[in-house]
Amino acid sequence: MYIAESRFALWADFIERTFLDEGFKELISRGIINGATSNPAIFKSAILTSPAYKEQLSELNGLSAKEKYEALAVYDIQKAADILRPLYEAGDDGYVSIEVDPFLCDDAEGTISEGIRLHTTIGRPNVMIKVPATEAGYAAMEALASRGIPVNATLIFSVAQALACARAFERAAAKASETVDTVISVFVSRIDRAIDGTLASKEVAQGLTGIMNAADIYNRVEALGVPKCRVLFASTGVKGEDMRPSYYVDELLAPGSVNTAPVATIEAYVRGGDRTMKLPLTESTILDHMNAVAAAGISMETIIDEQIREGLEAFKIAFNEILSALE
Repeated sequence: MYIAESRFALWADFIERTFLDEGFKELISRGIINGATSNPAIFKSAILTSPAYKEQLSELNGLSAKEKYEALAVYDIQKAADILRPLYEAGDDGYVSIEVDPFLCDDAEGTISEGIRLHTTIGRPNVMIKVPATEAGYAAMEALASRGIPVNATLIFSVAQALACARAFERAAAKASETVDTVISVFVSRIDRAIDGTLASKEVAQGLTGIMNAADIYNRVEALGVPKCRVLFASTGVKGEDMRPSYYVDELLAPGSVNTAPVATIEAYVRGGDRTMKLPLTESTILDHMNAVAAAGISMETIIDEQIREGLEAFKIAFNEILSALE
């Protein structure tokens, strides 16, 4: 844990083969990170821009584009899991996440099948299967976790999504012989980027709505007390220079939580970040800001629905671009 007394963990939201051999190990050895996450967009950037994948790709002739992608991704995830394994065995997280095919987001059985297959193929106990928080996803999360597969519920923007994930994990825990670790990944900065321009014109505080929404979700999930289930704050990098680089780490410090962030954000936090726990926030503090957002003419329900659709679409586009390049 980065802050052991508060059980606060930092995970790197980045996977790339050269990084795993160099910077990744250094961050672990310095006690800064104890986990990692990936998604189709991260793998797209790594596979299509890094020369580190050329040698393995030359050995994959004859495979389909998806088979090539999986071979590359599985290699990286196995490598990351092996590097993190001592932390896992010491009970200090040590997880790395890999996401199922985003085109399965509305196919529960397809997601379950792929999640089991990926976890079996990778063959490491410290791998979390990432599943988007859709109606089909909730059923898949329950099925995977009840089979002893750790799950990272992802692309969460709303309280309703988060609670549906938590209850799926609660049902899984009731059925499983052993409860596995799960995380509920709440996306933060995308909400602020979507509405801060409007808030500025209405003289409402900017850079706070994503924080308040995440704080509300954190309170609700913590209140349920689902065994071995934590809130993970994702989408915590900043764009532009209006905010300090570590803003979404500083402002979301919460006991028993995880923050997965880009490497540059993590390094900025380590250089000058605050270690004071900022959450939980009171319900009145959250409501005061959300009421101001509503008064500015913004429907959070509409914004959240848009972010969920756009997030799923972005992962699908990234996945398609990988497959097209590997054909």
